[in-house]
Amino acid sequence: MTRAPREIHIRAAVPDDAEAIARLSGELGYPTTPADARRRLFDIKTSKNHAVMVAADGSGSVVGWIHVFRSRRLGGEPFAELGGLVVTESLRGHGIGSRMVAVAEEWAAEREIATLRIRTRTTRNDARLFYEDLGFVLTKTQVVFERQLIED
Repeated sequence: MTRAPREIHIRAAVPDDAEAIARLSGELGYPTTPADARRRLFDIKTSKNHAVMVAADGSGSVVGWIHVFRSRRLGGEPFAELGGLVVTESLRGHGIGSRMVAVAEEWAAEREIATLRIRTRTTRNDARLFYEDLGFVLTKTQVVFERQLIED
């Protein structure tokens, strides 16, 4: 494990962060290009119901990102959901992810959203333990179905 940076700043993501977001997404198992990350970031940031923040070290290097959004369902109250959270592998375990989750919780509270929901693959045991350590409670297990509507 790498030594934790002395300074970590959490700030709103900007287009210039796209390359780091793409690299970190790949570490999470979701490979993407910087161009695609930039396009998605632009789409997400134009909605008041979404926020993307990055964690940057003292030199400005992005070492993590988090995406939180407001979700509405006809059958229930709105909730906030994490669309993704990743900290560079070498810096995991130093509190960076916990700090980013706290920022997402603040974002939700400012919008009077009472619940923050997180989904993670059942195979991601480290993620499950991380969220449980933060006080999140397993409320259900799902099966996800998908159907391609447009061929690549």
